[in-house]
Amino acid sequence: MTEVGEAEIRQALSGVRVPESGQDVVSLGLISGIVVRGANVGFAIEIEPAEAQAREPLRRACEAAVLALPGVASVTAVLTADRAAPAGSAAPRASAAPKASTAPRASGPAAASAPPRRPHLGPRPDVPGIRAIVAVASGKGGVGKSTTAVNLAVGLAQRGLKTGLLDADIYGPSVPRLLGLSGKPTTKDGKRLDPMRAFGIACMSMGFLVPEDTPMIWRGPMVMSALEQMLRDVEWGELDVLIVDMPPGTGDAQLTMAQRTPLTGAVIVSTPQDIALLDARKGLNMFRKVDVPVFGIVENMSYFVCPNCNHRTDIFSHGGAERTARELECDFLGEIPLDIAIRETSDDGRPIVASQPSSSHAAAYRMLAERVAVHIETALVAQADRAPRIVIQ
Repeated sequence: MTEVGEAEIRQALSGVRVPESGQDVVSLGLISGIVVRGANVGFAIEIEPAEAQAREPLRRACEAAVLALPGVASVTAVLTADRAAPAGSAAPRASAAPKASTAPRASGPAAASAPPRRPHLGPRPDVPGIRAIVAVASGKGGVGKSTTAVNLAVGLAQRGLKTGLLDADIYGPSVPRLLGLSGKPTTKDGKRLDPMRAFGIACMSMGFLVPEDTPMIWRGPMVMSALEQMLRDVEWGELDVLIVDMPPGTGDAQLTMAQRTPLTGAVIVSTPQDIALLDARKGLNMFRKVDVPVFGIVENMSYFVCPNCNHRTDIFSHGGAERTARELECDFLGEIPLDIAIRETSDDGRPIVASQPSSSHAAAYRMLAERVAVHIETALVAQADRAPRIVIQ
């Protein structure tokens, strides 16, 4: 099957019109960052910062128009609120966020008379050699975030991307066990560590530096220093993407990574039940407050299918993450089942994407990797399109 081209995509989008003006989104110059990966298409729609919620129907219409093209299996359209805002509107976001934040705002006369203030963030220094950095996060522990991060990283590596994995959970590092790695990393010059490697990915974790049963009784500044060192004092080499397995919650470690690291985006992992989704919302809104694009939400432990009778049971409910993604105006990235094979391969240090590649569970993780890859490319291309250009005449 022939891969769809950018010209065909723009032609399809030229049939989508903005209601207020009657002009199509292509003629208005709203489309940028078109990325085609096989049968998967991604692009950005540039809007005014205050219009994010009102433009959701336009986003869906654009996705539907491209999805109707022959050879297109999935479409990811993201709203980027980086255009100049009119006087009195909310300040524009500093990065290519898929949607504007929907966090609650103060009400009353004072709130109505002044635009909301955003925290001032200094420039996030780049990490040489790393093209994109993606955080995998959750608002609480026990939702399978690390298992998701590991299988996502392996899935990206299987797609041909040079992939790294940073275990940022200082207090409870689990990546060494999930990847079946042990021992300590080496160093060539006594200053920078060489990452450990498994299943085609480079990896660094505090679990390589201390015994597995040793508690890390550290205060915030020590944790932040350790994260900085594991990120910048490691010979990562040239990477297409570095996946960061974030610790649960919204504390010092999360803010350090969000504010001092040039994160390309974040993926939120949650289970379907309301109690987990409450914390997932907090994690998502934290990233939005510090100007990190949220690629979407993954529903882990989404359902259980009995291996003996094939009866399906929604142990932790079902569909909660998709509803939350819709409410918070971000993408739903997929659902991963609760299954003994995922647990067994994780405990054995053999990620299911690598050890059982033909299984339906591995396929679910690979689809997640495909969607994240499209988001990464869309964000990077959109950022490049907005970069200043010097014209010599």
